[in-house]
Order: sequence, then structure tokens, then C-alpha cells
Amino acid sequence: MKIEDYRFGEIVIDGRRYTSDVLILPDRVLSWWRQTGHAVAVADLTAALKAQPEYLIIGTGAYGAVRVLPEVEDFLAQSGITLVTLLTAEACRRYNELAVKFRVVAGLHLTC
Repeated sequence: MKIEDYRFGEIVIDGRRYTSDVLILPDRVLSWWRQTGHAVAVADLTAALKAQPEYLIIGTGAYGAVRVLPEVEDFLAQSGITLVTLLTAEACRRYNELAVKFRVVAGLHLTC
């Protein structure tokens, strides 16, 4: 998977345009809904964790509105998964860099 473009509210992955939050898995892209909107909990990462990533990238939005709960940080550290949390534009760039060498999953908030 390759992220070709990101702008507020829109992302293009492998030629396909998405306008809602996405979870990029090694073999497919899913819509990504979180139980509490702007917070990421372990329960929001079921599909991501099944993919057994080495890296989990969270794009926190254009302005950083999304936060990762401490329970997620603890769980990932115990699971040996490296968490990368960045504004979504930078998260997209980092995903493209890491995905060529590692098994990476990205959860990206496309707006605020």
C-alpha cells in the first residue's frame, strides 16, 4: 500500500480516494471508527492487532485532535509493537517510509 496524497478530509491510497478515517492494513484499507471519537483505545485496534504489525502509526488529524490512551501505549509496548503518533500529514510520510521495510499498520484521522 502507498499513500499518494493527503489533505484535510481526504486521502488517496493506491489510486483510491477515501473521505473518512482509515485503517491501512498490509493487504487492505478499512474505514476506521473509534468508540469515543477522538480517543484511541485498545478496542479500536482489533483489526490492526490481528495484522501483527511491527509498527502502528496513528495519524492524530490535521491539528492533533485525536489522542492515544495510555492503555494503548502500555499494551503495544508489552506486545513489542512500536507506536508512532504524529499529525496525519507527517504520519502519511512516515507510513510510506516504513512500509517498504516493515510490517506497518496505520490508523489515520483525516480531519481535525
